[in-house]
Amino acid sequence: MNKRIISNILLLVTALIWGSSFVAQKAGTVLEPFTYNGIRTLVGGISLVPVILILSKAGKGKTAEAVPKDKKSFIIGGIVCGTFLAIASNLQQFGMYFDADAGKAGFITALYIMIVPILGMFLGKRVRPLVWFCVLLGACGFYLLTIAGKGVGLTIEKGDLFILLCAVLFSCHILAIDHFSPKCDGVKLSCLQFFVAGGLSFIMMLVFESPSLNQILDCWFPIIYAGVFSCGIAYTLQVVAQKNAEPTAASLILSLESVFAVISGAILLGERMTGYEILGCIVIFVAVILAQLPKNEK
Repeated sequence: MNKRIISNILLLVTALIWGSSFVAQKAGTVLEPFTYNGIRTLVGGISLVPVILILSKAGKGKTAEAVPKDKKSFIIGGIVCGTFLAIASNLQQFGMYFDADAGKAGFITALYIMIVPILGMFLGKRVRPLVWFCVLLGACGFYLLTIAGKGVGLTIEKGDLFILLCAVLFSCHILAIDHFSPKCDGVKLSCLQFFVAGGLSFIMMLVFESPSLNQILDCWFPIIYAGVFSCGIAYTLQVVAQKNAEPTAASLILSLESVFAVISGAILLGERMTGYEILGCIVIFVAVILAQLPKNEK
């Protein structure tokens, strides 16, 4: 199977996991932002350790060879990606902490599908006109899915500003992965970024928060689910998949997270999708499909 197709499938699975973990993340909002993100990202990193040991022992792929060949890229990439991940995820959690409307938060976060190609141009990356059209089409779809679908006005509040900064940092995270993932082993890079992100969040937790052991134990399931599936599995799939994926197209596929969040909410929580939300899902899927059309070399 074509490497690009495999990468797109892995990115789609990543978006599905992130979207379905939205229910668990809502349950984890009883914890303070640094506490929640610190624990779940460390759980994600720990969950990858046995995978790395098994793959290294079996001698499969590049797991046993990539790091020694380019140890510098592995270390720098893990630190850079982990730092972007820590800042972005905590900004998102703070946005929700300050009661940012869920619909507006989803729309503002989805702006990374437009920010990625803009930032990519400063790095010398060319974006096809068709992809620009898909970016605008995807943004319209997210508006229908979140703003129009929820019936709320588009006003900027304190929590919204945190979410907007989060979208910028997630864009930087996608571009950082696009830069470092081809140079080293994806699983090990993902593991290192989790330990870096978790360590930074833990430092901030000890400085600014007062974590409660009882609250942490009460949220054990959402923490484990978000740590193992959303972090350990999904982010690793993202790192591996982006080795052979165009970053702008990758951001479009990953943005399907909001679509899967709406669908999982309807299935798991019994929420009903409005006509606007259904239309928004269709528009976003069309944008993603168009972005995957092959280039016309002529």
